[in-house]
Amino acid sequence: MTANETLPIPTRPARPFIGETIALQSWDDVKPLYDDLLARPLRDAEDLRQWLLDRSELESYLSEDFAWRYIRMTCDTANEELVNNLNFFIAEIQPPMTAYGNDLDLKAVNSPFLSQLTDEGYDVMVRGMKKAIEIFREENIPLQTELQTEERKYGAIVGAMTVTIDGNEMTLPAASDRLQSTDRAVREDAWRKIWERRYQDHEVLDQLFDRLRTLRHQIAINAGFANFRDYSFAALGRFDYTPQDCFNFHESVAESVVPLLNDLASERKEKLSVDPLRPWDAKVDVEGRPPLKPFATGDELLEKAITCFDRLDRELGDDLRIMRAMGHLDLESRKGKAPGGYNYPLEEIGVPFIFMNATSSLRDLVTMVHEGGHAVHSFLTRDLPLKAFRNPPMEVAELASMSMELLSMDHWDVFFENPDELRRAKLQHLESIIETLPWVATIDKFQHWIYENPTHTDAERRENWLRIYNQFADTITNWDGFAFYQEYIWQRQLHLYEVPFYYIEYGIAQLGAIGVWRNYRQDPKAGLAGYKKALSLGYKAPIREIYAAANVPFDFSRDHIQELMRFVGDEIKKIG
Repeated sequence: MTANETLPIPTRPARPFIGETIALQSWDDVKPLYDDLLARPLRDAEDLRQWLLDRSELESYLSEDFAWRYIRMTCDTANEELVNNLNFFIAEIQPPMTAYGNDLDLKAVNSPFLSQLTDEGYDVMVRGMKKAIEIFREENIPLQTELQTEERKYGAIVGAMTVTIDGNEMTLPAASDRLQSTDRAVREDAWRKIWERRYQDHEVLDQLFDRLRTLRHQIAINAGFANFRDYSFAALGRFDYTPQDCFNFHESVAESVVPLLNDLASERKEKLSVDPLRPWDAKVDVEGRPPLKPFATGDELLEKAITCFDRLDRELGDDLRIMRAMGHLDLESRKGKAPGGYNYPLEEIGVPFIFMNATSSLRDLVTMVHEGGHAVHSFLTRDLPLKAFRNPPMEVAELASMSMELLSMDHWDVFFENPDELRRAKLQHLESIIETLPWVATIDKFQHWIYENPTHTDAERRENWLRIYNQFADTITNWDGFAFYQEYIWQRQLHLYEVPFYYIEYGIAQLGAIGVWRNYRQDPKAGLAGYKKALSLGYKAPIREIYAAANVPFDFSRDHIQELMRFVGDEIKKIG
């Protein structure tokens, strides 16, 4: 695209079913549309096909309406009006929407013409519908509404956390940048203040989690499951693996990756010449160099990410340009923003929104290209005709994002003109993979324990958290004097509060991403083509087939993990 060409800005598709002027102010604004779908006679396969398109149009509109309410609230958690707008949807729209959704699923799967829809993807969609029908219980609708309202409180609690350092009030993400200071006293001071602030709310967060656990367990019992873990596997559509596969992943990581974690910690202790190695020593450069600063502002972060994506494929860079032109980004950290980062798909327009809390760190760069990978996924699936086709499972969604972290890495010289800084950035990121897999195993195993033991006490939760944490943590870092902080490390993990059991996907996808990167290393053109082919499938194929389209196995066995770790280790040696 030359400077004279205009960037094509996508427009929302026409709304032949719901109309162009619909505005959601109450359930009555959409109830007639649901009633139409429920009552409409389906006389042949074409009627059913059009019915599915109309249902998708309605649900895409509602999905995007909810998305904007959530996005705006997370951008300003202190704004009561924005919080109320989101809660209105959760309380007034979602309950009847859920009930009608079950009725519509029943209408679809009971249609005698369903078997005549043989296009790619319908079988996967119907499989999901049948599972949703199986676990639906009307008595769970008010519980799910209450649960969602409670879950959103976590972001407000954590988003309000600030610390004062050198007379400046700052968010925890901003304060965390000081953990990379070469002055040990500076980073210890920052670490203590961050954890003191987190600990200040540990009882509030414990009480919130107790309420969430109780609600989730009741929902599972109502649906006929022994526990919320088993319910979640059904609700998340985990057709391709079982809890036992997760346990195997935990053990494989403990055997194959944790020893590498210990090696890194031992090397860090030796190079820093500290004894003991303390928690505030984990992020500083071991050679005493100042923290990497790949950008100064959110605008610079975005501009450099666009250039980075351009080098892979101009189409990928244009995806970010379109988002910038449409105002679909909020990148910089500030007080009042919810924690974390996300890419939120917008089902009607097909152009997602990226939210994050950037300061100026390498971690922020990685978050940007990670969420950018999710965004690319949205663009590659935006023209699929049904909402169900555009919503892949998280094991696939995270393959998109985590692969982009690695695919983009060879082009990080955009952020680091100094070759030594580029080498440092690559090494830090590859070492973070060795850190990521044990942390994923920790959080996932903890969740299995939590919901297998739904009546546990706070003391039992602390005890078992430490037991699981110590299985996957390095044995070098010394926490003496801070055990009371260590007992609550889990509270910083947003997923435990807001999206339970959504975490093993990061581990599975990390393995897939290493495979995608290895393919790219061997043949950049074919590797990138396989990546885009897999993402373009959306959810029109089972997970294993989508991974196969990217030419990577859906495999988290010990042997496969060891093979991938050898590859990562070899790459670290080449860089180092």
